[in-house]
Amino acid sequence: MPNNNDLVNIQEVSETNNMIEHNNLDVRTITMGISLLDCAAGDADTFCDNIYRKITTLARDLVKTGEQISREYGVPIVNKRISVTPIAIAGASACHTTADFVKVAHTLDKAAKEVGVNFLGGFSALCQKGMTTADQNLMRSLPQALSETDIVCASVNLGSTKTGINMDAVKLMGEVIKEAAYLSRDTDSSACSKLVVFCNAPDDNPFMAGAFHGVSEADVILNVGVSGPGVMRDALKNAGDMNFEELSETIKKTAFKITRVGQLVAKEASRMLKIPFGIIDLSLAPTPAIGDSVADILEAMGLEKAGAPGTTAALAMLNDQVKKGGIMACSSVGGLSGAFIPVSEDQGMIHAVEAGALTIEKLEAMTCVCSVGLDMIAIPGDTPATTISGIIADEAALGMVNQKTTAVRVIPAYGKKVGDSVDFGGLLGHAPIMKVNTFGCARFVNRSGRIPAPIHSFKN
Repeated sequence: MPNNNDLVNIQEVSETNNMIEHNNLDVRTITMGISLLDCAAGDADTFCDNIYRKITTLARDLVKTGEQISREYGVPIVNKRISVTPIAIAGASACHTTADFVKVAHTLDKAAKEVGVNFLGGFSALCQKGMTTADQNLMRSLPQALSETDIVCASVNLGSTKTGINMDAVKLMGEVIKEAAYLSRDTDSSACSKLVVFCNAPDDNPFMAGAFHGVSEADVILNVGVSGPGVMRDALKNAGDMNFEELSETIKKTAFKITRVGQLVAKEASRMLKIPFGIIDLSLAPTPAIGDSVADILEAMGLEKAGAPGTTAALAMLNDQVKKGGIMACSSVGGLSGAFIPVSEDQGMIHAVEAGALTIEKLEAMTCVCSVGLDMIAIPGDTPATTISGIIADEAALGMVNQKTTAVRVIPAYGKKVGDSVDFGGLLGHAPIMKVNTFGCARFVNRSGRIPAPIHSFKN
């Protein structure tokens, strides 16, 4: 006869199977973080040889292991990914031109395809206080590098609560995004979908396109990102008209169950690959699939459409309770952890935009309380670079002042205007072109230097 612990386990297995079968529960990604600091070399060719050898050696069994765990436990693991040390740091001694960095991007793309992962992140620069020559060269290489590769993802961190906002980098990234959009104009400016601009970027984020392997991390580590917006939506739909305290409890309990699945996968993958487990990212990450939407969760909480009055309050509660519930189910939480609000990757968000309920300004307000920021938003192709820089500066300011991660991933779709749409296919989805405030900010953006850190950053 089973003891009480067995009954609990049987009940958990039954609940998990139901969530997988009916609510699109999955482990969104297992991401292997690999340090490239020991690959440093005096020239780009040697550096490329070193990183190709290290990635293809350490990650050779990553995809196979993920697929084996999925078979044995019945838990879908949608993506297997790699993150590497920010290339502007690892390649500083080897890469002296933008062409050198483009060569590295091709090598990363080749290595990632060799081991079979979905994406590789870390073609990145950390320049929240200033830019080295390597930082600038990498940033200027981004349009060509991202338009010529398939699965390499890039990020630039240009602000933090401790250092303020590097406005020189903000200005440059507006120009870089515009050029990337032009060079990939034949695919709806898709290069921009692989580029994120951060404030307060975490070192251990397993989600793309912003993942990189922090310089303080171990040589190799395994981070897991869980998801489950469909599970959360159905739990809240079934909850009915309960009060806010009861609603909070429902969110916490559901987040706990979702995170337990991630913890199981993380520990098993760590054991099989003989690689230390790093963190679990608790983020509710949507997909374009029907029923896998954060917007649907907000509507299940009582909103007619995402973007209606009350949306920011609902999202704030959701984000907080997800963290409270998930952290009790996991030995180590990190990354972004909360709720993502990308437009193109969330069918409910797309419907809200098309209905006129959701604007960029409302999304910006929502980013004050969610996990990231303005994510996967398509804007008119003729949007000036300085306007894009202004959008980046606004988001960075929210992150800096509120001591949280914020980010911008916008796509100024070349040749497209409001009323048109873009389609990237697969996980990246499709999106309507959203209206952007057309009043200029060029004089503000063109001031050189750095916006100082807020007074509460001085905490030594």
